[in-house]
Amino acid sequence: MPVEIHGLNKCDTCRKARKWLDRHGIAYRFIDYRDEPAAPATLKHWADAVGGFESLVNRSGTTWRKLSPSRKSPGSAAEWNLLIREYPALVRRPVLVLANGTVHLGFSDKLYAGLFAANA
Repeated sequence: MPVEIHGLNKCDTCRKARKWLDRHGIAYRFIDYRDEPAAPATLKHWADAVGGFESLVNRSGTTWRKLSPSRKSPGSAAEWNLLIREYPALVRRPVLVLANGTVHLGFSDKLYAGLFAANA
């Protein structure tokens, strides 16, 4: 599996991550999860890899803040999946999935330089 970067086309952080990969000659596939929503099993895998849905979801963004209090306490993976399906912008961006299957959230030059040390 090649490197995949999941995010939103108009997200500045996703653009920075893609530019970093381009600058360092790292091939990747970008997936806008509004156009291609992640399957429930994929979301569960990401959540498991990063410490749970609480870590996968951006609770400081406007999308989260606009949710009603009753929607902010999903009780199961299925409920988290429904919430994310309805509001894809809740997922922290970008989600980077490396060829070995590891999952990383967010972007910083330091993070990517460490992950791609051979190419940095």
